[in-house]
Amino acid sequence: MKKYALIIFCLTLFFSCQDVIEVEVPTAEPKLVIEASMNWFDGTIGNEQEIKLSLTAPFFDNMVPPANGATVSVSDSSGNVFNFIEEGNTGIYKTSTFIPAIDEVYNLTISYNNETYTATETLKSTVPFDFIDQKDDGGFGGDEIEIKAFFTDPGNEDNYYFFELESPREINPVIDAAEDEFFDGNQIFAFYSNEDLEPGDELIIKILGSSRQFYEYIFLLLQQGEPDGGPFQTQPATVRGNCTNETNPKNFPLGYFRASQGFEIMYTVE
Repeated sequence: MKKYALIIFCLTLFFSCQDVIEVEVPTAEPKLVIEASMNWFDGTIGNEQEIKLSLTAPFFDNMVPPANGATVSVSDSSGNVFNFIEEGNTGIYKTSTFIPAIDEVYNLTISYNNETYTATETLKSTVPFDFIDQKDDGGFGGDEIEIKAFFTDPGNEDNYYFFELESPREINPVIDAAEDEFFDGNQIFAFYSNEDLEPGDELIIKILGSSRQFYEYIFLLLQQGEPDGGPFQTQPATVRGNCTNETNPKNFPLGYFRASQGFEIMYTVE
């Protein structure tokens, strides 16, 4: 009986020492988040495109609310207008009539909640990968698999690149960006390594053309450190994209409107 009483006393003492701490997180009116990437991959017509619209949410919310009921369109310099229609209530707007062209200027227009948002971007070209190289003794311990995707930069011109890599060892796509200031006209590589990579893992590696403005935008995001939720979640400091609110400039949106030629390659880890 004495031993039983001692246990009860200790448990009571332990739980009585716990304090509830309430954390006050600043709140703000939801902002529109625009994820609009017109990607024209080699071997496709490029007519099918989608734009995702969502709203910022409180820090501790697990769900990202979609922006429903918007009117979304993209136009080109020839007067073609491509209307994007929302799929259900997902906040994902799709079209199957887009006409991609290298160096074409595209204008995005979004009407949402009685406000109009716009952005302009030029579809940038890029180059394909030359080959993939695998190294099995990488990393500090010499036991990591390293993947290098080589490509050749065109000489005597300014080029900017955006990379995406999908791996079964990553929750979200791995992203990176580069400019050719230090490798103009030379062969260079995009690099990926993960200590958990195993033979048989399938990777999808993408290279996309980028404007200088988008390169600088994504570079700033990467400098801050990409959070688990991706590049469009709340950042330590707000990084402004190329989208503006024409109706109420103070209520600026987050995200970016990009247009790119792209190449992708599937690689199975050996």
